[in-house]
Amino acid sequence: MKILDFIFNLSLIDQNILIVTIAGYCIVLLSLALMAYIFTRLHFFQDYLANRRLKKMSDQVATEKPKPAMTGEENAAIAAALYLFFSEMHDEEKYVMTIKKVSRNYSPWSSKIYGVFSDIR
Repeated sequence: MKILDFIFNLSLIDQNILIVTIAGYCIVLLSLALMAYIFTRLHFFQDYLANRRLKKMSDQVATEKPKPAMTGEENAAIAAALYLFFSEMHDEEKYVMTIKKVSRNYSPWSSKIYGVFSDIR
């Protein structure tokens, strides 16, 4: 048994093929480098947007009157409603699952054998 011999012949490679190959590798590597740069610098853009949002919110808070804090009665009512809601979700009900065996009588209307041998006669 002989191992497959691979012949590497440079004369079979066309100049256009080399240009397309090198251009493809360059495009892929440059796009990967650009994406890596963007992803590493993305937090600066996020921080900029967050600071703008905070500045707008602080301007709005300064112009608006402060809202009164919730009273203890309101907090107790909300807590009681949540407790009742979540305790009702877990009701335990008794389910009985039964499997009833149904026996069917033989019917030639559903038999496949009559359909298979009908053309043989």
